[in-house]
Amino acid sequence: MTFSKRFPRPVEGSNYPEWVEVFLDGQEEKIVDEECRQENIKLMKECISDAEYVAKDKNLKPFQTNIIDMAISLFEKRASHSIYWKESKAKEKFDNKN
Repeated sequence: MTFSKRFPRPVEGSNYPEWVEVFLDGQEEKIVDEECRQENIKLMKECISDAEYVAKDKNLKPFQTNIIDMAISLFEKRASHSIYWKESKAKEKFDNKN
């Protein structure tokens, strides 16, 4: 199933926008998923480093499970989800059409 997103396009002389549906083809969706995956891996590595820093800075015992738990909490706050990436790509296509 291809990803799609609807965007409003202003209609001159009307208060109501025309809604345009933009689709990502299979290749575009695959590329966006891979970019998202790579970014999430990078973010998780940064989160692990940040968690290690926090543990050291606060004199916490550097147990791996504590570090990973902290990293996951940071990651959940920072990570962009696949749907966001796909919506961004669809918006880019929409903007390029107008």
